[in-house]
Amino acid sequence: MADLGDLTAFVAVANAGGFRDAARAGGGSASSLSEAVSRLEARLGVRLLNRTTRSVAPTEAGARLLDRLGPALGEVEAALDVVNGFRDRPAGTLRLNVPVSAARLVLPRLVPPFLAAYPDIRLEIIADDSFVDVLEAGCDAGIRYDERLEQDMIAIPIGPRHQRFATAASPAYLDRRGRPDHPRDLLAHSCLLGRFKSRAMTAWEFVRDGEVLKVEPTGPLIVSTGTATDLAVEAAIAGSGIISLFEDWLRPYFDSGALEPVLEPWWERFSGPFLYYPGRRYLPAPLRAFIDFTSAMRWD
Repeated sequence: MADLGDLTAFVAVANAGGFRDAARAGGGSASSLSEAVSRLEARLGVRLLNRTTRSVAPTEAGARLLDRLGPALGEVEAALDVVNGFRDRPAGTLRLNVPVSAARLVLPRLVPPFLAAYPDIRLEIIADDSFVDVLEAGCDAGIRYDERLEQDMIAIPIGPRHQRFATAASPAYLDRRGRPDHPRDLLAHSCLLGRFKSRAMTAWEFVRDGEVLKVEPTGPLIVSTGTATDLAVEAAIAGSGIISLFEDWLRPYFDSGALEPVLEPWWERFSGPFLYYPGRRYLPAPLRAFIDFTSAMRWD
């Protein structure tokens, strides 16, 4: 029978695509993971990982083993976590995959009181605007908006129940270039744009009295959504162009006068984000605690 620790090490390395990345994610050492995988391969008598100086990838045998081990180890972890329910306070690690906007606009209000209420829980936040499978990414749950939720997941509201996209520019820019009266006027303006990891650039959408308009503006700056959004905000403040972003993200700059709202009657309103997680019979105790804590909060 293979050692459970060696099996866990193999899964971690295979999912991370390398010993160093797996060690970094798990807080161990690359050398100990390498020894564990080598020990497992020797015991099974088959190579499980192809190793090069640039990458680590499962062999056919390794891929077959990985497919079966993932769910099995998940059940072992869930079984052990049942004992957590008998503790006075839940303990363990909770990993969440969230968009950058949620990390900035939702979690700051939630995380500090949650950590104070559950000092034995270690919370790990992975901010990522790309759409990922939370289980494959090694996370317990994620935060997404309803149009990007997977159908087989359980979803509960988290954060404000309604949000808006706002358009804004510096007063100096608007004094120089004029103030748009209609979304189509943006086509004659310099706009600061965002691009997803998929390389897609979404149109700016506006809604008023049931009328929906999509505009594909152009401009002097394109940034990676989420990770470089603050650069676009600073460029807007400096007078480089018009930006479209979450109203809550821009609100401090409206209040200070650094940015001026543009086309506010046309701002699109949409439902807030959701915490989503797999519908397991037994949820890890840290995730259950987070769900209960989130459900009890008042946001609006």
